[in-house]
Amino acid sequence: MNLLIMISFILTGLLFVGISIPLILRKIPPNGIYGFRIHKTLANPDIWYKANEYAGKQLAIMGSVIILASVGLGLLGVPTYAYPILMLLVMTISGVAAVIISLIYVNSL
Repeated sequence: MNLLIMISFILTGLLFVGISIPLILRKIPPNGIYGFRIHKTLANPDIWYKANEYAGKQLAIMGSVIILASVGLGLLGVPTYAYPILMLLVMTISGVAAVIISLIYVNSL
């Protein structure tokens, strides 16, 4: 397994965790670039902050899953050719799950 590939996925997970922190702390005002941007959140600042705090937590979980999977697959000795494919699968599944869970939450507000 290539250590450089594993480090790149760990850094990707850390990036997702880092991006999530301002959202969780409610530091990002409504805008069209950064945050959970759907009509309902952009129309109401109260919903914006609640939704982005929740979505930020989901994003942090996603980043943590990516980091843990990256290290875990590396420790299991997954072959170099399979490692990126498995990691992209982990990223896709965790990303889709984060979006769906966040949408369900926003629709409940």
